[in-house]
Amino acid sequence: MIILVLNCGSSSIKYQLINMANESQLLAKGIVERVGFKDAILTHKPVGKDKYEMVASIPDHTTGINLILEALVDKNHGVVESLSQIKAVGHRVAHGGEFFTKSCLIDSNTKREIEKCIELAPLHNPANLKGILSMEKLLPNVPQVAVFDTSFHQTMPKEAYLYALPYEYYENYKIRRYGFHGTSHMFVAKKACKILGADFDQLRIITCHLGNGASIAAIKNGKSIDTSMGFTPVEGLIMGTRSGDIDPGILLFIAEKENLSIQQVNDVINKKSGVFGISGISSDMRDLEDAAASGNERARLALDMYYYRVKKYIGSYAAAMDGVDLIIFTGGIGENDSTLREKVCSALDFMGVEFDVEANRGVRGQDKLLTKPNSLVKVMAITTNEELVIATDTANIINNLKN
Repeated sequence: MIILVLNCGSSSIKYQLINMANESQLLAKGIVERVGFKDAILTHKPVGKDKYEMVASIPDHTTGINLILEALVDKNHGVVESLSQIKAVGHRVAHGGEFFTKSCLIDSNTKREIEKCIELAPLHNPANLKGILSMEKLLPNVPQVAVFDTSFHQTMPKEAYLYALPYEYYENYKIRRYGFHGTSHMFVAKKACKILGADFDQLRIITCHLGNGASIAAIKNGKSIDTSMGFTPVEGLIMGTRSGDIDPGILLFIAEKENLSIQQVNDVINKKSGVFGISGISSDMRDLEDAAASGNERARLALDMYYYRVKKYIGSYAAAMDGVDLIIFTGGIGENDSTLREKVCSALDFMGVEFDVEANRGVRGQDKLLTKPNSLVKVMAITTNEELVIATDTANIINNLKN
């Protein structure tokens, strides 16, 4: 079964075409950038062929997706002979609220509930919905599946997901912790257990998805019981440009002192904070490491703060689960930054982590065990693949329809 995976943002469309019948073979991937502009860019990367790029006016998501479909069947850089070979479309949907606890077939009810969640994810869900509606126009007879960032975390208990606010805010507006990156946290945890020959449903696992956006999850006996991102993706770890945990009183103070609107304050904590705000240099950890090595103190401070927050969350989640068996690093930073993994894990010997500095050195984009043989707690670097999760869920749901 060949499945098209779509991840639609407000001005971008990421995609992968995967053949699930052939050991999850990637056929092509790419991205449309600057949707809504006259100089939008399609970058198409077919496996086994040269990369193809084009600049065009792409006023909306339907136009962008149509160009993707044309690229997939093009005689020079295409990877399938006909669009009829695409048997299903899987969509990444950012927010499923409390309604969606698992991936599901998209029908009129699914679309209504995704639309209801727009107020919870105003930057993401509208774009996700546009992708769904566009595919209905372009391939009307092809079934579609929605896979939600939030669904894996719906197993959290109330004491973990509720905020200490007046309870009516939860009742009236569903203000609570939702968590994100759920597909990645679930995927790497199961993948690591498979590599180790361990039972996913019997372990206490801490997964660290570290990229420009970052979150940590506590997974006990196969279920997420807590995660660092909350009502929005701002809470938790220090990130590229997001503040992470912050005293809410600070926002009131800054708004008054700087005469800022709610939207301007939102921009501060989402776009101007994190390691970028601390360093004043960059949101990219590689830039900060280079600057710190050259003696830039604010770059060094940003890195130290980042490492500290990751370590603190690992410790708190170990306490929440009455211990930990496995710690996983994934995401663009988690998979590739050996310095970060060493800084965090070398200080966890009190928990039973015997970190192997030599095994960790230079590990980039690999699945690897990073602790010594006798370590009570194992640490691993695991490559994530959220698109494969979406494709797998899509294939399973479509196959169940046939049975």
